[in-house]
Amino acid sequence: MKKVVYWILAIVITLALSIYQRMTGPTYPKKVNVELRGQSFQIKLPRSGVQRDEIVTLKGVPSSVEVKMHYRRYPTTNDYTTVDFQWQDGAWQAALPVQPVAGKLQYYLTVDGKDYLKDEPVVIRFRNDVPAYILIPHILLMFGAMLFAVYTFLLVVTRKPYKKWLWITVGTLFVGGFVLGPLVQHAAFGPWWTGFPYGTDLTDNKTLISFLFFLAALATIKWKYNKWLVVLAVLVMIAVFTIPHSAYGSEYDYEKQELKH
Repeated sequence: MKKVVYWILAIVITLALSIYQRMTGPTYPKKVNVELRGQSFQIKLPRSGVQRDEIVTLKGVPSSVEVKMHYRRYPTTNDYTTVDFQWQDGAWQAALPVQPVAGKLQYYLTVDGKDYLKDEPVVIRFRNDVPAYILIPHILLMFGAMLFAVYTFLLVVTRKPYKKWLWITVGTLFVGGFVLGPLVQHAAFGPWWTGFPYGTDLTDNKTLISFLFFLAALATIKWKYNKWLVVLAVLVMIAVFTIPHSAYGSEYDYEKQELKH
């Protein structure tokens, strides 16, 4: 019965961390409240696109107002290009032109004569589409690594045998982060690895940091104080995994016309 409670608690904690990471990440759609003639409408603006024009759709905004979008390459000081939204399929739609892999655009809206996000434009990054047979196992294994780590933590703090689950955690993290992770990175942007020592991608770096702590815990598994190192490894994993996903990742340099990371 206790194990069932542990698993339920581990699942709840893992789900909470995953939702937090996704909602705070730079690829999650930006939610904006638009005020129109005494009514409020919430719209979602994309911050991640694949290799085709990204259609920005404003649902709920009435057809009787004028809507414009202003965009430019990021990071540049170019003039903004302005396009009108078109009313199609019961919603306002406008296209952001596709950019090179890891290329970014920043954009803001004008709705009924009022600017939204002009001072803090939305930034969208373009990538290649990642095949589901690579992306889904990667996500599941990274989710599984966090789940097993939290379960191991609960076993440690309640003085239950935990070494089996420590091995499972390390194995899952290795396959998810260092086998499938580079495959996802390569499919999306080209490079296989953009963390230390080759780049500053926080996704790669936080995976590396977490893995090193778990390796230390695994290497000292026979040490009488090993449980405290396991606790530390899990807490480090939780801390680094709250860092927004895909932050400081690959970016296309428009001036040099090359990918940087």
